[in-house]
Amino acid sequence: MNDDSAVDALSALAHADRLAAFRMLVRAGPNGMASGEIAEALRIPPTRMSFHLATLERAKLLRSWRDGRRILYAASYDDMRQLLAFLTEDCCSGNPEICGNLGDAFASTCAPETCR
Repeated sequence: MNDDSAVDALSALAHADRLAAFRMLVRAGPNGMASGEIAEALRIPPTRMSFHLATLERAKLLRSWRDGRRILYAASYDDMRQLLAFLTEDCCSGNPEICGNLGDAFASTCAPETCR
């Protein structure tokens, strides 16, 4: 991941509705959720939710596909891992004791089927 891609991803996440949707989709797993379900769960008007989901997809944090009349969205776990790796690439300037074990912290918040 390069600086521009990281800035795009972080900018996309820098909105409360988009962050909530992204976190919901991370929890939902690889099968994702329909855009209408996301909007309803977050109590966001569907058209506004579509705008937010498109922003996250352009930043490569989500992927989407059509299922009949519904559009499903799921977190892009590979791109999420790339962003996390980019953010922690130079962690602690060679002094890992400063940061602790980030891998353990991440693993404790991650569903096994999505964070391998």
